[in-house]
Amino acid sequence: MSELKINKKLFQDRKRTNILSEPEQKLISYLVPRIPNWITSDGLTAIGFLGSLMILGSFILAEYVDIRYLLLGIPGFFVQWFGDSLDGRIAFYRNKSRRWYGFALDIVMDWISTVFIGLGYVLYTVGDFKYLGFTLVALYGWAMIISQLRYRITDKYTIDAGILGPTEIRVIISLVMLFEVLMPGSINWCVLVICIALFIINTNDTRLLLKLGDEKDKADKLKKQQEEAI
Repeated sequence: MSELKINKKLFQDRKRTNILSEPEQKLISYLVPRIPNWITSDGLTAIGFLGSLMILGSFILAEYVDIRYLLLGIPGFFVQWFGDSLDGRIAFYRNKSRRWYGFALDIVMDWISTVFIGLGYVLYTVGDFKYLGFTLVALYGWAMIISQLRYRITDKYTIDAGILGPTEIRVIISLVMLFEVLMPGSINWCVLVICIALFIINTNDTRLLLKLGDEKDKADKLKKQQEEAI
């Protein structure tokens, strides 16, 4: 990746802080010009959705056929990343971006993908661990809400929580699925750790969000007072 360069114009609409941002942006900058013209932004979104179906299918096949089918979820995450990461970037590159259409579609598809992962886990696991599937979806939904509210308050869109972003989450869950094949039953404890980590991150991000909201309220109030004084 060292010889690749980042096309900064592709990422000017959002701030990234995730640990894999640099190699990820280099790879996206390399791939975008090489996407065939007949593949549209919506087509890439559909490819990402196919990846989500692969992940859901891997859990179902692992439960009812063979645990090794869980490994199908790993390329599923790559397909999901490919479609989800390139659909908006290809629109920017081709000067066909639809800001609010793309924003709305991206959020909806992210939520559907999250639900598929949680549903797959619920169908795969047994006993009280099934509740972790619901917890995982709820916590990720909380994180999504925080990102939208932060965007509303600051007018700056970021999808990362510190050094962790969607790409890192995909890598982590892929490793969890691999470990489950090697050590059956480990997925439940891994998901528990992920849920605890997400709760801590969301709690801190909510605190920071409320601080931003309070600062904006004060700035808006001061601006209003200054306008009335003129």
